[in-house]
Amino acid sequence: MRKRAVLALVSSVLALAACSGKGAQELYDTARFEEKQHNLEHATKLYEEIVAKHPQSELAARAKERLEAIKAGN
Repeated sequence: MRKRAVLALVSSVLALAACSGKGAQELYDTARFEEKQHNLEHATKLYEEIVAKHPQSELAARAKERLEAIKAGN
């Protein structure tokens, strides 16, 4: 139970950091973390934000790949 509380706290802190106007790398790192924690809804939103705000970046291409993988169930 305590481990879940700590993970939830860390997740929340990272989510807040990602939503505060950070760069593509931080958004991507947070999205990967959320994905690994099986929080696919939030990971999807972060990947979509990368694609929208940084469309020409290498991370946008990687975010699109992750979005496709999430939709495919991988």
